[in-house]
Amino acid sequence: MARSKIVVLDFGSQYAHLIAKRFRAMGFYTEIALPSADLSEFENAKGIVFSGGPSSVYDEKVPDFNEKILELDLPVLGLCYGHQLIAKSYGAEVGKAEVGEFGFARLEINEAGKSSPLFKGVSEKTQVWMSHQDGVLSLAQGFEVIGSTKDCPYAALQNLSKKRFSLQCHCEVKDTPEGNKIFANFAEICGMEKNWDEDTVLNHILESIKKDAGDKNILLFLSGGVDSTVAFALLNKALGQERVLGLHIDNGFMRKNESASVAKAYNDFGFNNFIVKDASASFLKAVEGLTDPQKKRMAVGENFIKVRDQVVAEQKLDESKWMLAQGTLYPDIIESGGTKNSNTIKTHHNRVEGIQKLIAQGLIIEPLKDLYKDEVRAIGKKLGLSDELVMRHPFPGPGLSINVLCSDGKVSDQDKNEFEEAKKELDKIELDMFCEDCAPYLEKSVLPVRSVGVQGDFRTYRFPAVISFKKLDGGFRHLPGKWEKLDAASVKITNAAKYLNRCIIKLWQNPYVKDSDFAIQEGYCTKERLDQLREADKIVLDDLHNAKWYSKIFQHLTINIPYATDRDRFSIVLRPVCSEDVMTARFAPLPHDLLMAMVLQLSKLNKIDAIYYDLTNKPPATFGWE
Repeated sequence: MARSKIVVLDFGSQYAHLIAKRFRAMGFYTEIALPSADLSEFENAKGIVFSGGPSSVYDEKVPDFNEKILELDLPVLGLCYGHQLIAKSYGAEVGKAEVGEFGFARLEINEAGKSSPLFKGVSEKTQVWMSHQDGVLSLAQGFEVIGSTKDCPYAALQNLSKKRFSLQCHCEVKDTPEGNKIFANFAEICGMEKNWDEDTVLNHILESIKKDAGDKNILLFLSGGVDSTVAFALLNKALGQERVLGLHIDNGFMRKNESASVAKAYNDFGFNNFIVKDASASFLKAVEGLTDPQKKRMAVGENFIKVRDQVVAEQKLDESKWMLAQGTLYPDIIESGGTKNSNTIKTHHNRVEGIQKLIAQGLIIEPLKDLYKDEVRAIGKKLGLSDELVMRHPFPGPGLSINVLCSDGKVSDQDKNEFEEAKKELDKIELDMFCEDCAPYLEKSVLPVRSVGVQGDFRTYRFPAVISFKKLDGGFRHLPGKWEKLDAASVKITNAAKYLNRCIIKLWQNPYVKDSDFAIQEGYCTKERLDQLREADKIVLDDLHNAKWYSKIFQHLTINIPYATDRDRFSIVLRPVCSEDVMTARFAPLPHDLLMAMVLQLSKLNKIDAIYYDLTNKPPATFGWE
């Protein structure tokens, strides 16, 4: 008997798959389809959700949409782009909003909204997560407003007779706390009954592995991170250890003593079907002289394929009897522009051209490709993996190579012009949220280092704003007592500026140098810079473990940037984040005493000139800087 379902139409949003994940987590089977899908794909559907997306509904080139879908007698919920598309489809005007919203907003439900079935049990004033520049500018016939925000008067709309509902916000992200309640209400409107659970997911994955593998054996890229470890356990369970070989490649980008600790953890758990290959020299050669983050990622990804081919030859494996496996998650695919309408944010190593060719040939198995990090951890625990293996902070294949920012030391005319524009923007932004003890010492500047971000489902490559406060002894800077004030400053800056996609705070600067001594230095991803980063990273992670804060945050990235007083020196950015699913994140508000203890140790490292702390949420920033 066919299973009832909710269908999510993917218009290219970074969060489209997250919508399906939310419904599934609540027990409602959900599938994803293209917006151009034939009506036959909606057989057994009880309702449809239109996702967000990077396009504007009034653009010449927009995702193909089968307008007959709106003729179906099914409830429809539109989110962000989907909200605007529904409005436009029924005759409303959509265009650039007077004020874009990125991050938190407060949705106020009006009198009509209080009786809406979509908002049953939802607070009259509720926090929502926004990521949009466009907006609905008028009301279509038959529709009514059921909620608004300070800057978005048509934030929530409905047409009860047609069973059409739409929201400008993203209910699918954790930062819309009552999003699940809204989704559950929509499922009730659809008449959906619960028909999906964790056991169903696990059994589905195991059966898919058996089907995709057929009679072939599997060689798995085994980074030691959560994803590849859980994939390894699934493959072993589905096929048996004799048909699976894990390949851990030491690419020279690992954390300090990482490969040895990974091998020990696997042996301790009882995995004996893996090998370790030291290929650090070839990976360092692959990224030699590269500065563009996309080119670095691609070089690392392609080199994994070369090393894999070497191992196949060394192990005398018959390629006709072997397939390749990866621990790819859905966020890797969506950020790499891997769905039809999505925008490339950054090309992950497991989505480079060489991998894509193998996928096209049906030679790769990715058992986790439809899942998110928290789902993967749940599956790992269900398989009996220890917390040491499944609760580790994410550590992707390129490792520390993407935490070492590179530069040829030259500044292009475009960089100069956009840097000047960024400074002008920052000068105009008044940060009035700080108390009288901090405000007189507030300084604002722009760091001439670009980093990757994501805003409105588009990739950005912009500069970070820097704020700093009173100078203390030894080069330390005052840290305001309330993280909420720093969060507010970060959000205000990134919402108001075109050329700024991050906000960082300076915590320490070498007391023997002046601000004017700093400049972008020539620096590449070399063993020396990686070793510098390894030492700094170990200090931070050790302190997090000792203070029992490691398990309280999702991930910590230590970033080495070539912004210093000399090409042999560097600066550090600390980037701890809290997240559930990688698609959105908050910067982590570490205890002040723990943070300053870290900074004290880091300041004693050789050749370090400054230490910063990243205050940016996702969006508008990605986790890492590359």
